[in-house]
Amino acid sequence: MKKKTTILLLAGSLMIAGIAALLYQSQNSRNQIRHYTAFFSTTGEEITSDNDMKKKIAEQIGADCEETWLKGQTKDNALNAYIAAGEYPDFISGESKLYDAGALIPIDEYWDNYPNIKNYLTEEQWDLFRQADGHIYWIPQFGVSQGQDTEVIHSGEAFWIQTRVLKWADYPEITTVDEYFDLLERYQEANPCLENGTPNIPFAILCDDWRYFCLENVPQFLDGYPNDGSCIVDPDTLQVIDYNTTPTAKRYYQKLNEEYKKGMISPETFLDTYEEYLDKLSTGAVLGMVDQRWQFYYAIQTAYDSGNLRSYGCDYVPLPITIDKKVKNQWHTARSAELDTASGLSITISCEDPEGAMQFVNNLLDPEITKLRFWGEENLDYSIDENGIFYLNEEQGVRVNDRKLKKTHFCTYSYFPRSEGMLSDGINAFSPENQPVEFWKSQPRDIQECFEAYGVTNYVDMLGRNDAPGVWYPMYSYTNSLTSNTQAGQTLERMDEVKHRWLPQVILAQNFEETWNSYMEAYNACDPQSYFEDLQKELDQRMNKKNSNFCILNDKN
Repeated sequence: MKKKTTILLLAGSLMIAGIAALLYQSQNSRNQIRHYTAFFSTTGEEITSDNDMKKKIAEQIGADCEETWLKGQTKDNALNAYIAAGEYPDFISGESKLYDAGALIPIDEYWDNYPNIKNYLTEEQWDLFRQADGHIYWIPQFGVSQGQDTEVIHSGEAFWIQTRVLKWADYPEITTVDEYFDLLERYQEANPCLENGTPNIPFAILCDDWRYFCLENVPQFLDGYPNDGSCIVDPDTLQVIDYNTTPTAKRYYQKLNEEYKKGMISPETFLDTYEEYLDKLSTGAVLGMVDQRWQFYYAIQTAYDSGNLRSYGCDYVPLPITIDKKVKNQWHTARSAELDTASGLSITISCEDPEGAMQFVNNLLDPEITKLRFWGEENLDYSIDENGIFYLNEEQGVRVNDRKLKKTHFCTYSYFPRSEGMLSDGINAFSPENQPVEFWKSQPRDIQECFEAYGVTNYVDMLGRNDAPGVWYPMYSYTNSLTSNTQAGQTLERMDEVKHRWLPQVILAQNFEETWNSYMEAYNACDPQSYFEDLQKELDQRMNKKNSNFCILNDKN
Protein backbone atom coordinates (compact mmCIF):
# COMPACT_ATOMS: atom_id res chain seq x y z
CA MET A 1 0.00 0.00 0.00
CA LYS A 2 2.84 2.32 0.92
CA LYS A 3 4.58 1.51 -2.37
CA LYS A 4 1.41 2.20 -4.35
CA THR A 5 0.92 5.47 -2.53
CA THR A 6 4.49 6.46 -3.28
CA ILE A 7 3.99 5.65 -6.96
CA LEU A 8 0.81 7.69 -7.04
CA LEU A 9 2.54 10.60 -5.31
CA LEU A 10 5.43 10.37 -7.77
CA ALA A 11 3.04 10.27 -10.72
CA GLY A 12 1.17 13.23 -9.30
CA SER A 13 4.39 15.12 -8.85
CA LEU A 14 5.44 14.36 -12.42
CA MET A 15 2.04 15.47 -13.68
CA ILE A 16 2.27 18.72 -11.72
CA ALA A 17 5.81 19.21 -12.98
CA GLY A 18 4.62 18.54 -16.52
CA ILE A 19 1.77 21.02 -16.19
CA ALA A 20 4.18 23.55 -14.71
CA ALA A 21 6.54 23.01 -17.63
CA LEU A 22 3.72 23.52 -20.12
CA LEU A 23 2.62 26.64 -18.28
CA TYR A 24 6.20 27.91 -18.34
CA GLN A 25 6.57 27.17 -22.04
CA SER A 26 3.24 28.86 -22.74
CA GLN A 27 4.23 31.90 -20.71
CA ASN A 28 7.64 31.95 -22.33
CA SER A 29 5.99 31.75 -25.76
CA ARG A 30 3.76 34.68 -24.91
CA ASN A 31 6.77 36.68 -23.77
CA GLN A 32 8.74 35.87 -26.90
CA ILE A 33 8.88 38.84 -29.26
CA ARG A 34 8.33 38.10 -32.95
CA HIS A 35 10.66 40.06 -35.20
CA TYR A 36 9.82 41.31 -38.68
CA THR A 37 11.70 43.28 -41.31
CA ALA A 38 10.55 46.07 -43.62
CA PHE A 39 11.94 48.08 -46.51
CA PHE A 40 10.44 51.39 -47.56
CA SER A 41 11.46 52.82 -50.91
CA THR A 42 12.04 56.35 -49.64
CA THR A 43 14.53 58.10 -47.40
CA GLY A 44 13.71 57.84 -43.72
CA GLU A 45 14.92 58.22 -40.15
CA GLU A 46 16.42 55.10 -38.62
CA ILE A 47 16.01 54.48 -34.91
CA THR A 48 18.30 52.62 -32.54
CA SER A 49 17.82 48.87 -32.02
CA ASP A 50 17.06 49.38 -28.33
CA ASN A 51 14.59 52.24 -28.87
CA ASP A 52 12.46 52.69 -25.72
CA MET A 53 9.05 53.00 -27.38
CA LYS A 54 9.76 50.24 -29.85
CA LYS A 55 10.42 47.91 -26.90
CA LYS A 56 7.34 49.13 -25.04
CA ILE A 57 5.11 48.54 -28.08
CA ALA A 58 6.68 45.11 -28.58
CA GLU A 59 5.98 44.19 -24.97
CA GLN A 60 2.31 45.02 -25.47
CA ILE A 61 1.74 43.42 -28.87
CA GLY A 62 4.44 40.73 -28.90
CA ALA A 63 6.21 41.88 -32.06
CA ASP A 64 8.50 44.51 -33.52
CA CYS A 65 9.91 45.41 -36.90
CA GLU A 66 13.32 46.46 -38.14
CA GLU A 67 12.78 49.20 -40.72
CA THR A 68 15.24 50.02 -43.51
CA TRP A 69 15.13 52.83 -46.05
CA LEU A 70 16.67 53.96 -49.31
CA LYS A 71 20.35 54.70 -48.98
CA GLY A 72 22.46 55.85 -51.91
CA GLN A 73 20.25 54.23 -54.54
CA THR A 74 17.10 54.93 -56.49
CA LYS A 75 13.79 53.28 -55.72
CA ASP A 76 13.83 51.37 -59.02
CA ASN A 77 17.32 50.04 -58.40
CA ALA A 78 16.40 48.89 -54.92
CA LEU A 79 13.21 47.14 -56.01
CA ASN A 80 14.90 45.58 -59.06
CA ALA A 81 17.58 44.12 -56.77
CA TYR A 82 14.94 42.48 -54.60
CA ILE A 83 13.08 41.14 -57.62
CA ALA A 84 16.26 39.75 -59.18
CA ALA A 85 17.20 37.97 -55.94
CA GLY A 86 13.66 36.73 -55.36
CA GLU A 87 14.05 37.37 -51.64
CA TYR A 88 12.29 40.14 -49.79
CA PRO A 89 11.79 41.56 -46.31
CA ASP A 90 8.54 40.71 -44.54
CA PHE A 91 7.03 44.11 -45.34
CA ILE A 92 7.72 46.36 -48.31
CA SER A 93 6.39 49.43 -50.07
CA GLY A 94 4.04 47.60 -52.41
CA GLU A 95 3.31 48.72 -55.96
CA SER A 96 2.59 47.40 -59.44
CA LYS A 97 6.18 46.39 -60.16
CA LEU A 98 6.23 44.05 -57.17
CA TYR A 99 2.72 42.79 -57.92
CA ASP A 100 3.75 41.95 -61.49
CA ALA A 101 6.79 40.13 -60.12
CA GLY A 102 4.57 37.95 -57.91
CA ALA A 103 6.31 39.24 -54.80
CA LEU A 104 3.24 40.09 -52.70
CA ILE A 105 0.58 38.11 -50.86
CA PRO A 106 -3.14 39.00 -51.15
CA ILE A 107 -4.01 40.55 -47.79
CA ASP A 108 -7.77 40.23 -48.34
CA GLU A 109 -7.43 36.45 -48.02
CA TYR A 110 -6.32 36.94 -44.41
CA TRP A 111 -8.06 40.04 -43.10
CA ASP A 112 -11.28 38.49 -41.73
CA ASN A 113 -9.33 37.79 -38.54
CA TYR A 114 -7.89 41.31 -38.38
CA PRO A 115 -10.75 43.82 -38.04
CA ASN A 116 -8.55 46.90 -37.62
CA ILE A 117 -7.23 46.25 -41.14
CA LYS A 118 -10.48 45.18 -42.76
CA ASN A 119 -12.36 48.16 -41.30
CA TYR A 120 -9.54 50.60 -42.03
CA LEU A 121 -11.36 51.56 -45.26
CA THR A 122 -14.90 51.19 -46.51
CA GLU A 123 -15.70 48.37 -48.95
CA GLU A 124 -16.01 50.97 -51.69
CA GLN A 125 -12.55 52.34 -50.91
CA TRP A 126 -10.98 48.90 -50.71
CA ASP A 127 -12.41 48.08 -54.13
CA LEU A 128 -10.20 50.82 -55.57
CA PHE A 129 -7.16 48.78 -54.47
CA ARG A 130 -8.18 45.52 -56.18
CA GLN A 131 -5.78 44.35 -58.84
CA ALA A 132 -6.53 42.48 -62.05
CA ASP A 133 -6.92 39.17 -60.22
CA GLY A 134 -9.52 40.68 -57.88
CA HIS A 135 -7.30 40.70 -54.78
CA ILE A 136 -5.84 43.48 -52.64
CA TYR A 137 -2.10 43.55 -52.08
CA TRP A 138 -1.34 46.73 -50.16
CA ILE A 139 -2.72 48.93 -47.41
CA PRO A 140 -2.53 52.73 -47.71
CA GLN A 141 -0.30 54.21 -45.02
CA PHE A 142 -1.50 57.81 -45.19
CA GLY A 143 -4.60 59.88 -45.81
CA VAL A 144 -7.02 57.67 -43.88
CA SER A 145 -8.73 59.90 -41.38
CA GLN A 146 -11.37 59.70 -38.69
CA GLY A 147 -13.20 62.54 -36.98
CA GLN A 148 -12.80 66.19 -37.85
CA ASP A 149 -10.04 67.61 -40.03
CA THR A 150 -7.06 68.38 -37.77
CA GLU A 151 -4.58 69.34 -40.47
CA VAL A 152 -2.36 72.25 -39.57
CA ILE A 153 0.60 71.40 -41.80
CA HIS A 154 0.56 71.63 -45.57
CA SER A 155 2.77 68.70 -46.57
CA GLY A 156 2.15 69.04 -50.29
CA GLU A 157 3.37 71.28 -53.05
CA ALA A 158 3.39 75.08 -52.91
CA PHE A 159 5.29 78.23 -53.70
CA TRP A 160 7.35 78.61 -50.51
CA ILE A 161 8.95 81.83 -49.32
CA GLN A 162 11.07 82.75 -46.31
CA THR A 163 9.44 84.77 -43.55
CA ARG A 164 12.22 87.39 -43.69
CA VAL A 165 11.13 88.34 -47.21
CA LEU A 166 7.50 88.81 -46.15
CA LYS A 167 8.46 90.69 -42.98
CA TRP A 168 10.70 93.08 -44.95
CA ALA A 169 7.72 93.94 -47.18
CA ASP A 170 5.37 94.30 -44.17
CA TYR A 171 3.58 91.03 -44.93
CA PRO A 172 1.87 91.89 -48.24
CA GLU A 173 -0.88 89.90 -49.93
CA ILE A 174 0.85 87.83 -52.61
CA THR A 175 -1.41 85.67 -54.78
CA THR A 176 0.00 85.64 -58.33
CA VAL A 177 3.22 84.48 -59.97
CA ASP A 178 4.03 88.04 -61.03
CA GLU A 179 3.57 89.36 -57.49
CA TYR A 180 5.68 86.54 -56.08
CA PHE A 181 8.67 87.18 -58.31
CA ASP A 182 8.31 90.94 -58.04
CA LEU A 183 8.69 90.62 -54.27
CA LEU A 184 11.72 88.34 -54.60
CA GLU A 185 13.34 90.80 -57.02
CA ARG A 186 12.80 93.79 -54.73
CA TYR A 187 14.03 91.94 -51.68
CA GLN A 188 17.12 90.61 -53.44
CA GLU A 189 18.04 94.06 -54.68
CA ALA A 190 17.78 95.51 -51.17
CA ASN A 191 19.22 92.48 -49.34
CA PRO A 192 21.67 90.51 -51.49
CA CYS A 193 23.02 88.55 -48.50
CA LEU A 194 21.95 86.97 -45.25
CA GLU A 195 22.96 88.77 -42.07
CA ASN A 196 25.83 86.28 -41.71
CA GLY A 197 27.16 87.28 -45.14
CA THR A 198 25.90 84.28 -47.14
CA PRO A 199 24.80 85.43 -50.63
CA ASN A 200 21.10 84.88 -51.26
CA ILE A 201 19.79 82.47 -53.89
CA PRO A 202 16.51 84.10 -54.99
CA PHE A 203 14.77 81.06 -56.50
CA ALA A 204 15.80 77.40 -56.66
CA ILE A 205 14.30 74.64 -58.80
CA LEU A 206 14.68 70.95 -57.97
CA CYS A 207 14.97 68.92 -61.19
CA ASP A 208 16.76 65.78 -60.06
CA ASP A 209 15.34 62.51 -61.42
CA TRP A 210 11.67 61.86 -60.51
CA ARG A 211 11.67 64.90 -58.23
CA TYR A 212 11.44 67.21 -61.22
CA PHE A 213 7.71 67.47 -60.58
CA CYS A 214 8.76 70.66 -58.76
CA LEU A 215 9.24 72.12 -62.23
CA GLU A 216 6.87 70.31 -64.56
CA ASN A 217 3.50 70.11 -62.78
CA VAL A 218 3.16 73.69 -61.52
CA PRO A 219 0.78 74.84 -64.33
CA GLN A 220 -2.09 72.72 -63.01
CA PHE A 221 -1.97 74.58 -59.68
CA LEU A 222 -1.62 77.97 -61.33
CA ASP A 223 -4.88 77.36 -63.19
CA GLY A 224 -6.60 76.66 -59.87
CA TYR A 225 -6.71 72.86 -60.04
CA PRO A 226 -5.66 70.39 -57.33
CA ASN A 227 -2.84 67.90 -57.54
CA ASP A 228 -4.16 65.19 -59.84
CA GLY A 229 -0.49 64.80 -60.67
CA SER A 230 -0.78 63.72 -64.25
CA CYS A 231 -3.46 65.93 -65.71
CA ILE A 232 -6.18 68.50 -65.13
CA VAL A 233 -9.75 67.28 -64.73
CA ASP A 234 -12.49 69.77 -65.58
CA PRO A 235 -15.10 69.14 -62.85
CA ASP A 236 -17.93 70.45 -65.03
CA THR A 237 -17.28 68.44 -68.20
CA LEU A 238 -15.31 65.58 -66.56
CA GLN A 239 -12.77 65.89 -69.34
CA VAL A 240 -9.07 65.22 -68.91
CA ILE A 241 -6.85 68.15 -69.97
CA ASP A 242 -3.11 68.20 -70.66
CA TYR A 243 -1.61 70.88 -68.39
CA ASN A 244 1.72 70.78 -70.25
CA THR A 245 0.38 72.66 -73.26
CA THR A 246 -2.05 75.19 -71.73
CA PRO A 247 -1.57 78.95 -72.18
CA THR A 248 -0.74 79.06 -68.46
CA ALA A 249 2.07 76.54 -68.91
CA LYS A 250 3.70 78.65 -71.61
CA ARG A 251 3.18 81.82 -69.58
CA TYR A 252 4.77 80.30 -66.47
CA TYR A 253 7.87 78.99 -68.21
CA GLN A 254 8.26 82.28 -70.03
CA LYS A 255 8.18 83.97 -66.63
CA LEU A 256 10.92 81.66 -65.39
CA ASN A 257 12.88 82.49 -68.54
CA GLU A 258 12.57 86.19 -67.73
CA GLU A 259 13.63 85.62 -64.13
CA TYR A 260 16.66 83.66 -65.28
CA LYS A 261 17.72 86.52 -67.53
CA LYS A 262 17.41 88.87 -64.52
CA GLY A 263 19.77 86.67 -62.52
CA MET A 264 17.08 85.39 -60.16
CA ILE A 265 17.64 81.75 -61.17
CA SER A 266 21.07 80.16 -61.40
CA PRO A 267 21.73 77.78 -64.33
CA GLU A 268 23.35 75.31 -61.92
CA THR A 269 19.99 74.69 -60.26
CA PHE A 270 19.13 72.46 -63.23
CA LEU A 271 22.22 70.32 -62.58
CA ASP A 272 21.95 70.02 -58.81
CA THR A 273 21.32 66.63 -57.29
CA TYR A 274 18.70 66.33 -54.57
CA GLU A 275 21.48 66.37 -51.96
CA GLU A 276 23.03 69.53 -53.45
CA TYR A 277 19.61 71.18 -53.49
CA LEU A 278 19.14 70.37 -49.80
CA ASP A 279 22.65 71.67 -49.07
CA LYS A 280 21.67 75.03 -50.54
CA LEU A 281 18.44 75.17 -48.57
CA SER A 282 20.38 74.25 -45.44
CA THR A 283 22.44 77.44 -45.69
CA GLY A 284 19.27 79.53 -45.33
CA ALA A 285 20.18 81.37 -48.53
CA VAL A 286 17.29 80.21 -50.78
CA LEU A 287 14.51 82.80 -50.66
CA GLY A 288 11.87 80.71 -52.42
CA MET A 289 11.09 77.57 -54.42
CA VAL A 290 8.26 75.25 -55.43
CA ASP A 291 8.37 71.97 -53.58
CA GLN A 292 6.46 69.56 -51.37
CA ARG A 293 7.15 70.27 -47.71
CA TRP A 294 7.99 66.68 -46.76
CA GLN A 295 10.73 66.70 -49.38
CA PHE A 296 12.78 69.49 -47.80
CA TYR A 297 11.55 70.43 -44.32
CA TYR A 298 12.81 67.55 -42.19
CA ALA A 299 16.10 67.31 -44.06
CA ILE A 300 17.19 70.87 -43.24
CA GLN A 301 16.22 71.06 -39.56
CA THR A 302 19.60 70.07 -38.13
CA ALA A 303 21.39 72.74 -40.18
CA TYR A 304 18.80 75.34 -39.19
CA ASP A 305 19.31 74.51 -35.52
CA SER A 306 23.11 74.57 -35.63
CA GLY A 307 23.24 77.70 -37.80
CA ASN A 308 20.66 79.64 -35.79
CA LEU A 309 18.98 80.39 -39.11
CA ARG A 310 15.50 80.87 -37.65
CA SER A 311 16.68 84.02 -35.93
CA TYR A 312 17.30 85.44 -39.42
CA GLY A 313 13.77 84.55 -40.60
CA CYS A 314 14.78 81.69 -42.89
CA ASP A 315 11.77 79.47 -42.20
CA TYR A 316 9.39 78.85 -45.11
CA VAL A 317 5.65 79.43 -45.43
CA PRO A 318 3.42 78.62 -48.44
CA LEU A 319 1.63 81.26 -50.51
CA PRO A 320 -1.67 80.79 -52.45
CA ILE A 321 -0.16 81.50 -55.87
CA THR A 322 -2.15 81.25 -59.12
CA ILE A 323 -1.67 82.73 -62.57
CA ASP A 324 -4.22 85.53 -62.07
CA LYS A 325 -6.08 87.02 -59.12
CA LYS A 326 -9.42 85.82 -60.46
CA VAL A 327 -8.27 82.18 -60.10
CA LYS A 328 -8.97 80.48 -56.76
CA ASN A 329 -6.16 78.21 -55.66
CA GLN A 330 -6.48 74.53 -54.74
CA TRP A 331 -2.96 73.88 -53.51
CA HIS A 332 -4.29 72.23 -50.37
CA THR A 333 -6.83 69.43 -50.51
CA ALA A 334 -7.84 67.48 -47.43
CA ARG A 335 -5.55 64.47 -46.96
CA SER A 336 -8.59 62.24 -46.60
CA ALA A 337 -9.35 63.01 -50.27
CA GLU A 338 -5.88 61.96 -51.43
CA LEU A 339 -6.17 58.20 -51.14
CA ASP A 340 -3.30 56.91 -53.26
CA THR A 341 -4.32 53.47 -54.52
CA ALA A 342 -1.09 52.95 -56.46
CA SER A 343 1.00 51.88 -53.49
CA GLY A 344 0.98 51.05 -49.81
CA LEU A 345 2.25 48.60 -47.23
CA SER A 346 2.53 45.02 -48.49
CA ILE A 347 3.47 41.65 -47.03
CA THR A 348 5.84 39.71 -49.26
CA ILE A 349 6.02 36.05 -50.25
CA SER A 350 9.25 35.80 -48.22
CA CYS A 351 7.36 36.39 -44.98
CA GLU A 352 7.28 33.08 -43.10
CA ASP A 353 4.49 34.24 -40.80
CA PRO A 354 1.90 36.23 -42.78
CA GLU A 355 -0.74 35.80 -40.07
CA GLY A 356 1.64 37.24 -37.50
CA ALA A 357 2.53 40.06 -39.87
CA MET A 358 -1.14 40.88 -40.33
CA GLN A 359 -1.59 40.81 -36.54
CA PHE A 360 1.33 43.23 -36.17
CA VAL A 361 -0.29 45.75 -38.52
CA ASN A 362 -3.68 45.18 -36.92
CA ASN A 363 -2.18 45.93 -33.49
CA LEU A 364 -0.41 49.07 -34.70
CA LEU A 365 -3.84 50.44 -35.62
CA ASP A 366 -5.17 49.86 -32.11
CA PRO A 367 -6.13 53.18 -30.41
CA GLU A 368 -3.85 52.58 -27.41
CA ILE A 369 -0.89 51.66 -29.60
CA THR A 370 -1.58 54.72 -31.76
CA LYS A 371 -1.07 56.87 -28.65
CA LEU A 372 2.26 55.18 -27.98
CA ARG A 373 3.35 55.62 -31.59
CA PHE A 374 2.58 59.31 -31.89
CA TRP A 375 2.25 60.74 -28.36
CA GLY A 376 4.57 58.45 -26.44
CA GLU A 377 4.23 57.49 -22.80
CA GLU A 378 1.73 59.31 -20.59
CA ASN A 379 3.31 61.61 -17.98
CA LEU A 380 6.78 61.09 -19.47
CA ASP A 381 6.14 62.33 -23.03
CA TYR A 382 2.79 64.09 -22.63
CA SER A 383 0.30 65.14 -19.98
CA ILE A 384 -3.50 65.17 -19.76
CA ASP A 385 -5.49 68.08 -18.30
CA GLU A 386 -8.71 67.89 -16.31
CA ASN A 387 -10.76 67.93 -19.55
CA GLY A 388 -8.89 65.03 -21.10
CA ILE A 389 -6.91 67.23 -23.49
CA PHE A 390 -3.38 66.03 -24.24
CA TYR A 391 -0.63 68.63 -23.90
CA LEU A 392 3.13 68.92 -23.53
CA ASN A 393 4.63 70.71 -20.57
CA GLU A 394 7.84 72.64 -21.02
CA GLU A 395 10.09 69.64 -20.42
CA GLN A 396 7.99 67.40 -22.66
CA GLY A 397 8.05 70.02 -25.40
CA VAL A 398 11.83 69.88 -25.34
CA ARG A 399 11.80 66.09 -25.39
CA VAL A 400 9.57 65.76 -28.44
CA ASN A 401 11.93 67.97 -30.46
CA ASP A 402 15.14 66.33 -29.24
CA ARG A 403 16.73 64.76 -32.33
CA LYS A 404 18.60 62.20 -30.23
CA LEU A 405 15.39 61.06 -28.54
CA LYS A 406 13.75 60.69 -31.95
CA LYS A 407 16.22 57.86 -32.53
CA THR A 408 16.46 56.37 -29.06
CA HIS A 409 13.03 56.92 -27.49
CA PHE A 410 10.20 57.68 -29.94
CA CYS A 411 8.97 55.07 -32.43
CA THR A 412 6.15 56.12 -34.75
CA TYR A 413 6.51 53.29 -37.28
CA SER A 414 5.94 56.16 -39.67
CA TYR A 415 5.43 54.13 -42.87
CA PHE A 416 3.02 51.66 -41.37
CA PRO A 417 -0.71 52.44 -41.71
CA ARG A 418 -2.21 54.95 -39.28
CA SER A 419 -5.55 56.58 -38.67
CA GLU A 420 -5.12 60.33 -38.96
CA GLY A 421 -7.50 62.98 -37.71
CA MET A 422 -8.75 62.40 -34.18
CA LEU A 423 -7.95 59.74 -31.61
CA SER A 424 -10.76 57.40 -30.59
CA ASP A 425 -11.60 59.77 -27.69
CA GLY A 426 -12.87 62.31 -30.23
CA ILE A 427 -11.14 65.27 -28.56
CA ASN A 428 -7.44 64.85 -29.28
CA ALA A 429 -5.54 64.89 -32.56
CA PHE A 430 -3.72 61.67 -33.42
CA SER A 431 -0.32 63.36 -33.01
CA PRO A 432 1.10 66.34 -31.08
CA GLU A 433 2.00 68.25 -34.23
CA ASN A 434 -1.69 68.27 -35.21
CA GLN A 435 -2.95 69.30 -31.76
CA PRO A 436 -3.69 73.03 -32.32
CA VAL A 437 -2.15 74.35 -29.08
CA GLU A 438 0.90 72.12 -29.32
CA PHE A 439 1.39 72.94 -32.97
CA TRP A 440 1.48 76.66 -32.20
CA LYS A 441 3.89 76.21 -29.32
CA SER A 442 6.23 74.21 -31.53
CA GLN A 443 6.53 76.88 -34.21
CA PRO A 444 9.58 79.18 -34.33
CA ARG A 445 8.96 82.81 -33.46
CA ASP A 446 9.39 84.02 -37.05
CA ILE A 447 6.62 81.62 -38.17
CA GLN A 448 4.33 82.73 -35.34
CA GLU A 449 4.87 86.39 -36.26
CA CYS A 450 4.08 85.63 -39.89
CA PHE A 451 0.88 83.74 -39.05
CA GLU A 452 -0.24 86.54 -36.73
CA ALA A 453 0.39 89.13 -39.45
CA TYR A 454 -1.83 87.22 -41.88
CA GLY A 455 -4.48 86.39 -39.28
CA VAL A 456 -4.03 82.61 -39.48
CA THR A 457 -2.88 79.95 -37.04
CA ASN A 458 -1.28 77.33 -39.30
CA TYR A 459 0.21 76.51 -42.69
CA VAL A 460 -3.01 75.15 -44.17
CA ASP A 461 -4.86 78.39 -43.54
CA MET A 462 -2.12 80.29 -45.37
CA LEU A 463 -3.44 78.57 -48.50
CA GLY A 464 -7.08 77.81 -47.68
CA ARG A 465 -8.86 74.49 -47.34
CA ASN A 466 -10.50 72.58 -50.19
CA ASP A 467 -12.73 69.53 -50.17
CA ALA A 468 -12.24 66.53 -52.44
CA PRO A 469 -12.65 67.66 -56.06
CA GLY A 470 -14.56 64.56 -57.16
CA VAL A 471 -14.68 60.79 -56.96
CA TRP A 472 -11.97 60.48 -59.60
CA TYR A 473 -9.41 62.24 -57.42
CA PRO A 474 -6.46 61.84 -57.47
CA MET A 475 -5.63 60.63 -60.95
CA TYR A 476 -2.00 60.06 -59.97
CA SER A 477 -3.16 56.96 -58.10
CA TYR A 478 -3.66 55.48 -61.57
CA THR A 479 -0.65 56.91 -63.39
CA ASN A 480 1.69 55.91 -60.55
CA SER A 481 0.71 52.32 -61.22
CA LEU A 482 1.56 52.44 -64.92
CA THR A 483 4.58 50.38 -65.91
CA SER A 484 6.67 50.10 -69.05
CA ASN A 485 4.70 46.96 -69.86
CA THR A 486 1.73 49.14 -70.84
CA GLN A 487 1.38 51.40 -73.86
CA ALA A 488 0.32 54.32 -71.67
CA GLY A 489 3.30 53.70 -69.38
CA GLN A 490 5.71 53.77 -72.32
CA THR A 491 4.18 56.98 -73.62
CA LEU A 492 4.43 58.55 -70.17
CA GLU A 493 8.12 57.64 -69.98
CA ARG A 494 8.76 59.34 -73.34
CA MET A 495 6.84 62.43 -72.26
CA ASP A 496 8.79 62.60 -69.01
CA GLU A 497 12.10 62.28 -70.82
CA VAL A 498 11.20 65.11 -73.19
CA LYS A 499 10.02 67.41 -70.40
CA HIS A 500 13.05 66.64 -68.27
CA ARG A 501 15.36 67.48 -71.16
CA TRP A 502 13.55 70.46 -72.65
CA LEU A 503 12.10 72.48 -69.77
CA PRO A 504 15.53 73.62 -68.49
CA GLN A 505 16.44 74.58 -72.06
CA VAL A 506 13.23 76.59 -72.37
CA ILE A 507 14.05 78.52 -69.19
CA LEU A 508 17.68 79.13 -70.17
CA ALA A 509 16.89 80.03 -73.80
CA GLN A 510 17.91 83.33 -75.33
CA ASN A 511 15.00 83.00 -77.77
CA PHE A 512 12.08 81.71 -75.71
CA GLU A 513 9.53 81.44 -78.54
CA GLU A 514 11.82 79.46 -80.79
CA THR A 515 12.87 77.06 -78.02
CA TRP A 516 9.29 76.65 -76.78
CA ASN A 517 8.16 75.68 -80.28
CA SER A 518 10.98 73.12 -80.52
CA TYR A 519 9.96 71.73 -77.15
CA MET A 520 6.32 71.42 -78.22
CA GLU A 521 7.39 69.66 -81.39
CA ALA A 522 9.40 67.10 -79.41
CA TYR A 523 6.60 66.73 -76.89
CA ASN A 524 3.90 66.14 -79.50
CA ALA A 525 6.09 63.54 -81.17
CA CYS A 526 5.55 61.37 -78.06
CA ASP A 527 1.87 60.99 -79.00
CA PRO A 528 0.62 62.45 -75.69
CA GLN A 529 -2.94 62.33 -76.99
CA SER A 530 -3.01 58.54 -76.67
CA TYR A 531 -1.86 58.84 -73.06
CA PHE A 532 -4.58 61.33 -72.14
CA GLU A 533 -7.16 59.18 -73.91
CA ASP A 534 -6.09 56.37 -71.59
CA LEU A 535 -6.52 58.68 -68.58
CA GLN A 536 -9.97 59.66 -69.85
CA LYS A 537 -10.97 55.99 -69.94
CA GLU A 538 -9.77 55.57 -66.37
CA LEU A 539 -11.68 58.64 -65.23
CA ASP A 540 -14.85 57.40 -66.98
CA GLN A 541 -14.48 54.01 -65.30
CA ARG A 542 -14.14 55.63 -61.90
CA MET A 543 -17.25 57.70 -62.48
CA ASN A 544 -19.19 54.68 -63.74
CA LYS A 545 -18.06 52.63 -60.77
CA LYS A 546 -19.22 55.36 -58.41
CA ASN A 547 -22.61 55.53 -60.15
CA SER A 548 -22.93 51.72 -60.00
CA ASN A 549 -22.23 51.71 -56.28
CA PHE A 550 -24.78 54.47 -55.81
CA CYS A 551 -27.42 52.40 -57.64
CA ILE A 552 -26.61 49.33 -55.53
CA LEU A 553 -27.02 51.33 -52.33
CA ASN A 554 -30.35 52.68 -53.56
CA ASP A 555 -31.53 49.16 -54.42
CA LYS A 556 -30.63 47.99 -50.90
CA ASN A 557 -32.62 50.84 -49.43
